Amino acid sequence: MAPNSDAGDTQARVVEAGDPPSETSSSATAATVERLTLYRYVTAENAAEYLQLMRLFTETLLNDLSAAEAHEALLRAVPELAMSVDDIENRCRQLVTWGNLVPSVRDARVATVSEWLRSRSRYQASKLGGRVHRQVDDVLRASDGAREIARELLGGTVQTLERILAHLDAPRVEGDALAADVTTVFNNQRLFAESATDFYAFVQGRISRYDLGGSEYAAFKTMLLTYVDLISADVARHAPAVAALLEKIEERLDLVLATLDSLPGLTDTDGPAERSPGRTRADWDELTAWYTGRRGRSGPSQLRAAADQALGQLIANAKRMLAAAGTGASRRADLLRLAVWFDEADTAIAHRIFDAAFGAYPARHLLGGPEEDSGRAGATTSWWDSDPVDVPLSLRERGDRTARGRASRVPDPGLDRERLLAEAQAEANRKRAAAAELAAAGNLNGAHMSPAARELLLDRVADLIAIDQVLSGPATSTDTDANLVITATPVAGTKTVVRCSDGDLTVHDLELRADPAAVAGTVIDGPDEVGNHVWRETTA
Repeated sequence: MAPNSDAGDTQARVVEAGDPPSETSSSATAATVERLTLYRYVTAENAAEYLQLMRLFTETLLNDLSAAEAHEALLRAVPELAMSVDDIENRCRQLVTWGNLVPSVRDARVATVSEWLRSRSRYQASKLGGRVHRQVDDVLRASDGAREIARELLGGTVQTLERILAHLDAPRVEGDALAADVTTVFNNQRLFAESATDFYAFVQGRISRYDLGGSEYAAFKTMLLTYVDLISADVARHAPAVAALLEKIEERLDLVLATLDSLPGLTDTDGPAERSPGRTRADWDELTAWYTGRRGRSGPSQLRAAADQALGQLIANAKRMLAAAGTGASRRADLLRLAVWFDEADTAIAHRIFDAAFGAYPARHLLGGPEEDSGRAGATTSWWDSDPVDVPLSLRERGDRTARGRASRVPDPGLDRERLLAEAQAEANRKRAAAAELAAAGNLNGAHMSPAARELLLDRVADLIAIDQVLSGPATSTDTDANLVITATPVAGTKTVVRCSDGDLTVHDLELRADPAAVAGTVIDGPDEVGNHVWRETTA
């Protein structure tokens, strides 16, 4: 393996991409690539060996070792890691090339020439190499569960800021005490922000899963409802106090920075020295903006928005699980069982399982077609050449035809019932008036009457003719609802003429007479208010 080939190729690709870079951009790009090569050992070949070596060099302060000493230490710590002294020497040289290790200048105390030869090449972790490996170890040690938010630091930050203001109000500012409190504030803020970011990242990653169900969903719901509410309460209680204290310190920030600059500190050597947080105005501006929202949304508002979003998604998942069209439970167990079937099946059986599980059958023109078949589309017609089919909206969006929404209210038939009763009563009154007009005329030949009475007479005569009773002798047609009897007597050569305002009615070979209905000495007066017939006794 060529140690420098990958790093050099990466640098060349970055420089060659795009337009020709300027001298400043080229140097910045080269510095960036050089920094990124510090992570090469994590994914390179033999990454496990590189990790063990870097862990050995960073476990103590300024631990410089030769290849032989590293070999002895690795045999004690990781016996299963079979590496020779020469392999360790090659790995250390490669780490020096990537910038993770630097050669040590400490002279070894040896008794023989052979010991000097073995210990002449000594190594120790570089500044950035040690920092990178601490980050890598943090990632490797991190669990897959939620990270607890350091919410107790908010209250501590309020107290520390109050102490800083007390230092500034004192006749003589204690520089070391002020520096300690400033460092504490910024370290607390960094830890709180990182833990909150990790926690809500875990929440969003977990709540986006659609396979949660049963105990997993219940445990996650309990954690979210209780812990998120606790965090939100702490932020709502302490964030305004922190913001107010930071604005007060901002008014006296010049005194704070001047006091911190007067303390003994690290002077610049080869480049700008990394100072502790809170020593520049930019650090304070960034901290104040996080709580006040001067540069956009504040940190507390973002935490509240993340909590609201998580709770909203939790409710949406609960609705999905309880939806009528759903199963009401997680399908995770079903999918795991299906995966086991795929793992145990051969190729032919796996294809059959896939077709049955996911409906991957050849396309067929089944259901959902037009109401009237045009005859142009058959089983072998391509979908591209056939007429389009209108698919219902519910089937397109939800995949089912289940009715949605609230059921319609049952209409109240009371008003319709009253209207129909009123219409029926009016019709019965008109019919009784027409029957009374006919009965008053008696012999209908030459009688004058209304069109309604004539229509009632025609109905009765039609009834007689329909049953052929009028041909054999006198016949009667009785309408008990109208209290009317029509008597028709066949007489050859005679005719009955009924005169109306809109024309005359002539009936040949029949004599017609209208009388009130009488049954066994009683007369029907007609229906009462509830529709029952009223019978009135008559005398001879």
